[in-house]
Amino acid sequence: MTQNFSLKSYLTEGKKLIEDYLNKCLPAPQTWPETLHQSMHYSLMAGGKRLRPILCLASTECLGGNQEEALAAAAALEMIHTYSLIHDDLPAMDDDDLRRGRPTNHKVYGEAMAILAGDALLTEAFRLLSLSHYPQDPLSRLQLIQIIAEASGSQGMVGGQAIDLLSEGKKITLEALEKIHQNKTGKLILASVQAGALIAGAQGEDWKRLSRFAQNIGLSFQIADDILDIEGGEDIGKDLGSDLEKNKATYPALLGLEASKKRAKALMEEALDCLSIYGEKGQALKAIAEYVVSRKN
Repeated sequence: MTQNFSLKSYLTEGKKLIEDYLNKCLPAPQTWPETLHQSMHYSLMAGGKRLRPILCLASTECLGGNQEEALAAAAALEMIHTYSLIHDDLPAMDDDDLRRGRPTNHKVYGEAMAILAGDALLTEAFRLLSLSHYPQDPLSRLQLIQIIAEASGSQGMVGGQAIDLLSEGKKITLEALEKIHQNKTGKLILASVQAGALIAGAQGEDWKRLSRFAQNIGLSFQIADDILDIEGGEDIGKDLGSDLEKNKATYPALLGLEASKKRAKALMEEALDCLSIYGEKGQALKAIAEYVVSRKN
């Protein structure tokens, strides 16, 4: 990694690119019906790490592609992620009061409007993907939409959340827990990296390497999340200890805290191995992998 590379600067610049694009493509808060669009903006523009869209941009960059061409896919991924957070926070699901340091959407706009805002963001994401000119090959554009749809649906994020809810208060195996997290969290992270790679024209070994990278950091990200729920961090922005309170299956609950930290680190190192061939072009992805494990929020 070059000495002048700064992950903080890279994340800041990436967030600005993505947030400028989101503001440009999402209907303004004053658009009819105003309350719905205000609710959508409230959660979508509440900050956050923007990890998934930044991974999409960094993956494109790693293979020599143009970040600008990946912005529509990146924005769509953030819309899908935000919709999932709005719905996860609802009383019928995780029943959380805080998200990104602010009252959750349903606390401000009511449960019904929060559900509709989530629905609208999911739909808006696919409208955005359908309007994009990238990848330039029509079949590759269809593949991109398919990858993101499958990662978001019943065989991906939504399926993982369903099994997570059904597993509350029950003893499950480590294998079952990994399957939950590979779907609930990992599939959309995988789709983010694959989307960027596809836009850059990835084939063969490049596709396999970046997919393995994403699978490893997706799981390490969730383990780090489980650890943060216990240990806390800097401005964590959500209810601390909520997983423990709900008797949810987590890595620390099954493995213990220290073993969980070792597992997250091992996954990160496996992810870094996948990038060794790319040299400086992969430096952003490498830095993000290290950040995922060491982050404090």
